[in-house]
Amino acid sequence: MPAWTPPLDSGALHDLLERVRNWQPFDGGALLDDIAAALDDVPPAEGDTAPLAQRLRGHLARLVTIAVASEADQDTTAAQLALQARTLQTEPLPVERRAATAHLRRLGWTANELHDRLTALRCLKEAA
Repeated sequence: MPAWTPPLDSGALHDLLERVRNWQPFDGGALLDDIAAALDDVPPAEGDTAPLAQRLRGHLARLVTIAVASEADQDTTAAQLALQARTLQTEPLPVERRAATAHLRRLGWTANELHDRLTALRCLKEAA
């Protein structure tokens, strides 16, 4: 009988451990708070714009991962929103204030629409 060998080498195990340590669960409340801040009639303070954009990119990444894992991307609308989310995640935050606010609104709108679609498809529990 051959000797047992682990399925991952030490480097892969280390990478897995780091991913587990850095993992953050989906937080629907934080998502909705950030969407509200991005879509509010009053734009966030200039110093809050970049951190909000970064958080929204993280929310979009989680939502896209959920869509793919739950096969919601088989739904045409969810697939379009996931593609839009991926595109927005790679766009840098504009320097000019109006353009940055418009970008935040696109991030927020896409996150909101994808969240709503995943909820409708029963990939997420409905937000309270």
